[in-house]
Amino acid sequence: MDSPTSLHSLLRADEPLLVLAPMQDVTDLPFWRLMTRYGGADLYCTEYFRVHPDSRLDRHILSSITENPTGRPVVAQMMGNDIPGLVRAAKELEQHPVAAIDLNLGCPVPVVYRKCAGGGLLRDPQRVDSILGALRDAISIPFTVKTRIGFDDSSVFDQLLPIFARHSLDLLTVHGRTVKEMYRSVVHYDFIARAVATLPCPVVANGNVGTVQSAEEVLALTGACGLMIGRAAIRNPWIFQQIRQHRRGEPIFLPTGRDVLDYIHALYEAVCDPEVRELSQVQKMKKYLNFISHGVEPTGQFQHSIRRVMTKDDFFRVCAEHLDHGDTVPHEPLPMALAASDAGGSETE
Repeated sequence: MDSPTSLHSLLRADEPLLVLAPMQDVTDLPFWRLMTRYGGADLYCTEYFRVHPDSRLDRHILSSITENPTGRPVVAQMMGNDIPGLVRAAKELEQHPVAAIDLNLGCPVPVVYRKCAGGGLLRDPQRVDSILGALRDAISIPFTVKTRIGFDDSSVFDQLLPIFARHSLDLLTVHGRTVKEMYRSVVHYDFIARAVATLPCPVVANGNVGTVQSAEEVLALTGACGLMIGRAAIRNPWIFQQIRQHRRGEPIFLPTGRDVLDYIHALYEAVCDPEVRELSQVQKMKKYLNFISHGVEPTGQFQHSIRRVMTKDDFFRVCAEHLDHGDTVPHEPLPMALAASDAGGSETE
């Protein structure tokens, strides 16, 4: 019998499954802990464990599983192309409290796909077939996959769908872009809808879900059982709570500038190590502000100023200049300069 917080129990729930996307160097243990203060997701997915013939489980990532502060199920994500290594890592991860093992077929970072890992594997459907078969045979708990719709040509998706169907996945998450499209193009939700209509397993939709309105639109367009949200959760940690409030017919919490300012202070305290030099802490926060600043003001001045600060005092001074007010801030990124976050160096959803 499934526990109330097992993956299968979540998938049988009446409401759509809300998943925090795996974001490398972002969704670690401190970030998860912080997200729970703002409503949190139903399901959390770890940063990817890099797997190769001689790899060992990354202790930093493993701590998100062994010290899971969310009270919700955790999916352990792997990335690699070495079948014996992937099988070994999956069996090791099964010994920890995880709800599922996930294979990453979507990471669009060049240093990853050039090694035929992540989204790079989509260039070789036969190898994907072999990897999924080996992992399905080896894994005794739920097995899931996160994929894009192709590497540089979405027509390969028609080859991938029967492969996914053949290996009895428990859940498939589809980011509706090719690897080469990164985060810049429109999201091809029709491909996600095709997966929903074709596959025997539940499908989660991923890509550009940033508001209550877009969440409802994507669910309606795709028929997906849930949503995976990444960048929007960095910018707006209330997003999961807002979606639930909307679906329950409750008033939706609308953060003010001061709410966002308080969140940035909490984020700093959560993710910055006081033992690390101040400049490194400030540089780390700039990564998060690259997303948050897009929803603050239309000129780009906030982001411009943040990129030039060198001290904690100056960092929070600039934040206060733009956010110490009681006006509601936008739910979604403003049109200006979105490519800045899209060109980030790690997978963000």
